[in-house]
Amino acid sequence: MSFFPEEPGSDLKELFFESARELLQALNNEGMRLEENPHDEETVRSLRRAVHTLKGDSAVCGYNEISELAHELEDVLTPEQAQRHTTAMAEMVLRAADLFDTMLTAYRNNATLPESDVLRASIRKLAGSKLAGSSAAQPGEKKQSRGEPDDRLAGFSWTENQQLVIANAASEGKKILLVAIVIDNLCPMRAAALQLVRNVLEEAGTLLAIQPEDASAKNINVIEAAVATDVDVDWLIRKCQIPAVVSDIMVRPYDTSKTKPASGDGTPRDVADISTAKSTTSSSPPPSQATSPGSSSKQVKEKAPEQPEQVAVAAPVSPREPATQPAAGTPVATMAAADSTLRVDVERIDTLMNLVGELILGKSMLHQTMTDFEKNFRKHPLHARFNDALGFQARVLNELQKSVMKIRMVPVEQLFRRFPRLVRDVAKARGREVRLEISGENTDLDKSILDAMGEPLTHILRNAVDHGIEPAAERIALGKPEYGTLALKAYHQGNQMVIEVRDDGRGIDRDKVVARAVESKVITRQEAAELSESEALDLIFHPGLSTAEKVTTISGRGVGMDVVKTVLERLKGSVHIETRPKMGTTFYLKVPLTLAIMKGLLFHAGDRLYALPLSSVVEITRAYEKDFHRVDRREVLQLREHIVTLVRLGKLNPQAAASTSRKRFVIVVNMNENRFGLVVDKLVGEQELVIKALDDQLIVTDLVSGASILGDGTVVLVLNMAAVISKLGRERGMGLYSGKKGATA
Repeated sequence: MSFFPEEPGSDLKELFFESARELLQALNNEGMRLEENPHDEETVRSLRRAVHTLKGDSAVCGYNEISELAHELEDVLTPEQAQRHTTAMAEMVLRAADLFDTMLTAYRNNATLPESDVLRASIRKLAGSKLAGSSAAQPGEKKQSRGEPDDRLAGFSWTENQQLVIANAASEGKKILLVAIVIDNLCPMRAAALQLVRNVLEEAGTLLAIQPEDASAKNINVIEAAVATDVDVDWLIRKCQIPAVVSDIMVRPYDTSKTKPASGDGTPRDVADISTAKSTTSSSPPPSQATSPGSSSKQVKEKAPEQPEQVAVAAPVSPREPATQPAAGTPVATMAAADSTLRVDVERIDTLMNLVGELILGKSMLHQTMTDFEKNFRKHPLHARFNDALGFQARVLNELQKSVMKIRMVPVEQLFRRFPRLVRDVAKARGREVRLEISGENTDLDKSILDAMGEPLTHILRNAVDHGIEPAAERIALGKPEYGTLALKAYHQGNQMVIEVRDDGRGIDRDKVVARAVESKVITRQEAAELSESEALDLIFHPGLSTAEKVTTISGRGVGMDVVKTVLERLKGSVHIETRPKMGTTFYLKVPLTLAIMKGLLFHAGDRLYALPLSSVVEITRAYEKDFHRVDRREVLQLREHIVTLVRLGKLNPQAAASTSRKRFVIVVNMNENRFGLVVDKLVGEQELVIKALDDQLIVTDLVSGASILGDGTVVLVLNMAAVISKLGRERGMGLYSGKKGATA
């Protein structure tokens, strides 16, 4: 039963999938925190709140398997259980997070749901120990649980018209039940809750009266209703137990002979009291537990002292925890911040970014037109006014561009927060003790680049734990702490983002890497003898090359590091390695802050116009051909105290006529901590470029990463510097440097 239209319901499910991913991340984080400190009651409550929210949201969307499993898990998430089962509780939470993630993927793709019997058995085992550890009530003893419904919920307030309708139905001999329902403090949609309750009551019989009547009423805490029905009280109670919506239920027969005195405002005193109590406690809502629809519930029948009739009360849908102030960072504490956050589809932001790019192209066209105007009408009276207008437009456009860029920028914490669980699982599987240190998580990066960086970092971290960090016994023998340390750090460096991954393990054995490359026929023995330190380490990025002694489910197939290199090149980034034997290894991953708009340096080479990111340019110089020397089958230029390897970009267009100029422009760029000199024919200047991706059917080379259009309509190709230097920077004929996938500079 749903009152949502089809399209809004679809939007609601999309919102659920987004929020569910955040809840699963919270489960992972809190589960690992519980593993470290199993006696922290606030961590258990935080876990319970997350599971409760997941249960309610999934029930509203109709994902009953997730809701039912979350309900079972919520039952055992108590501080007492955590104290009794320190290790088992944390392990069960982490396994549940994995299963929930798989179930979400299955629901989203309309695939078969995974089996949950193993996890349910673990939950029931803990629940069984909970029952065994609790003392049974003595015969005749009335046991009052802290989650029992409030006894004051026994009076109702009706308007004159409603009283008349109820009295008429009673005079006709109809069975009338009075229902009082308390809305869960954590329920975010009060109006939807009222509609859901109304639907259930109308299904049960004829709804005679309901308070409040208007779904637009704010702060709905208690719903009162009168329904003429022939259904059983137990059936009605079960139907009203809506997960994450209803916390307490009371049902009693209507009796005109007993009327409670009203309070001063016309409301029966007991209802007024409970409404006040509910609103008072709503500022610090405790975790709540909902019973899934159709499940059996305990009922307590008590005889009120002032009333002879029997009152049927449902067992509490949400056991009451002691009212505590929510800790910072919990969903309740961050509710105010969430209200100021607007979720926007990424496609809309991309569209806005494309429009800004078109405006920048328009600005370039205006500047080009203005340049032509100055040549022909330098003394025209409108010249100054045109310049002022263009200057104003440029300032506003720059601010607009910065604002849109900020929208696309998100903190890398969104990426980093998934890795503690990854490191924990791999370390546990390999029998390692590893601590992960994260810093710079508030550094911003373009959302599209952030999403692409997940896979490379995953492979590097897995390899670091599997290959880099030694077992505890080996570390102690080397005088190291028994636990290894992995450091993940992010920071800005100019117009680039740098992500460092450092470990204090055994380091990379250069000789072993080179020997394995020769054995795999990646390079020859002669080529191996001529490799520099950085070139030798870069061999690990070659597809299929691995130094692992045996292949495991974690690593050893020679695929992961190839993925790292491929993704970084696609993002116009680079990766650099520093290692020290028995001391550790550091990976430096550098990517641009954004791929949409960049400042580029334009130049001609081989009769074609190219551009490269201005951020990678170290300096520009001019040199005579006679200053170029050939060393070890490569061209070099001595530039002050540096020896710069030269790359002739004219080779990109072999059909073009060779330049006859004796003095050439050399653009010095920095790539993987090495300097290269790009020999070009002519410099054009720097310009802001809007990068457009090229269709793979049009461009089949990896030497070009994109294109842009200048103000006069000229198309400029943006070079992929890593691939260009890889292909043209060496002339030894090595397979590693022949432009194959996995090649590096």
